[in-house]
Amino acid sequence: MVAVKNLLNNRGQAEKEFKVEVEAIGRVRHKNLVRLLGYCVEGAYRMLVYEYVDNGNLDQWLHGDVGEVSPLTWEVRMNIILGTAKGLAYLHEGLEPKVVHRDIKSSNILLDQQWNAKVSDFGLAKLLCSERSYVTTRVMGTFGYVAPEYASTGMLNERSDVYSFGVLIMEIITGRSPVDYTRAPGEVNLVEWLKTMVAERKAEEVVDPKLPEKPSPKALKRALLVALRCVDPDGHKRPKMGHVIHMLEMDDLLCRDDKKPGRDAPQISDRYSSRDGGNFSKRENQRYR
Repeated sequence: MVAVKNLLNNRGQAEKEFKVEVEAIGRVRHKNLVRLLGYCVEGAYRMLVYEYVDNGNLDQWLHGDVGEVSPLTWEVRMNIILGTAKGLAYLHEGLEPKVVHRDIKSSNILLDQQWNAKVSDFGLAKLLCSERSYVTTRVMGTFGYVAPEYASTGMLNERSDVYSFGVLIMEIITGRSPVDYTRAPGEVNLVEWLKTMVAERKAEEVVDPKLPEKPSPKALKRALLVALRCVDPDGHKRPKMGHVIHMLEMDDLLCRDDKKPGRDAPQISDRYSSRDGGNFSKRENQRYR
């Protein structure tokens, strides 16, 4: 069993460039990346052949008709986030030239029967030499996930993927789409709504109501802190994916002050506010730098 993707509207894609990039991506091997098995170039046709992953995609499980209670527990969701982060870290930091995916979104995260995440669809991926950015006149990606600097200037680097990943974390936590025009005006844009909720100390109200069990406050803070750092409006302040993995796996993500006797654990909104655009304190930034 294989999955075949037929790339449409690709006549502008030079055959040589297509072959070079696909052959490079075809050599990628990672448990959290869908393996590209082959491709076809014939006339105007461009087809990609992937391994078949048999449990649908994350978008279907988050937004499809799954009943009143989602099978995606908090633990499953965090494992999906971590697996996706590891796949992206490999693309960004484990390869030369590195690979920028350009279209990280829930429908491109495939799941196997054990709910392991596999990042798929490298049809928009771009190879970049180390420490370089790529300027494109045609912005690729999906509305709601695209980094602001990429959308406005066409400047592409791995920080574009980090932003999309931050939006994905928010989507997984809340069960909401990145952009939803059926919601109230202040809730249409997921990123802005979540920033507001956190700044108003309402973080626990953002959790997907279909979760079978709510996460602990500490676990929720950990995930939200990572998401907010990834969607920092200033791309240079976003963490690299390797750093994101470190943050997700840390048991003491919250300040060490949490463990000091006689002190209350700091709230997320103590370190983050909509006023400063999502910048963390110097102490927070130094810890993750």
